[in-house]
Amino acid sequence: MLRTSGKASGLAGRGAAAGVAVTIASVLLLAGCGGNDSTASSTPTLRTSTTTAAPTSTTTVASSATASTTKAAPATTTTELPQPAVTPTLTAPKLTAKDQAYLDALKARGISVSYTDIALSVGDYICKAEKSGVSQQEVLTYVNAMAGQDPSYDPNKMPIAQLGQAYVAVANQTYCK
Repeated sequence: MLRTSGKASGLAGRGAAAGVAVTIASVLLLAGCGGNDSTASSTPTLRTSTTTAAPTSTTTVASSATASTTKAAPATTTTELPQPAVTPTLTAPKLTAKDQAYLDALKARGISVSYTDIALSVGDYICKAEKSGVSQQEVLTYVNAMAGQDPSYDPNKMPIAQLGQAYVAVANQTYCK
């Protein structure tokens, strides 16, 4: 026969009460987190906020660091800088006679160059690598990678290996002297 005592039912009652207490504490804890207002409600701007200090054109610019270290923020006059009328453009560096001879020799081999800086970088690499004793295969690997980056390169017109060999030959003939 099973025998139950009042002691067992008292423990069960305390366990249920503890469960209810944990549940209530969880609900209160989650309720303390607030609503879904943790996201930004407006788009930040790059302009500093200004307020007028007087009916004149003087504006006050206050920062949190200034406000915390002084009693009052100093009034300063701010003016908008005019935007440039013409957008500045980058100018290509002047080509030397050696640079131009190198580019002309590439063109004579059927290599069109979109950006002269890529072709000149390849030529410069070839000259420096060969002076440093880099193996011909390693030079060709890097030249193929660099020369193949030019947007005007068309692999249907010339295989990449042929392109690299042409760059090396032209650089040795015109650029590395």
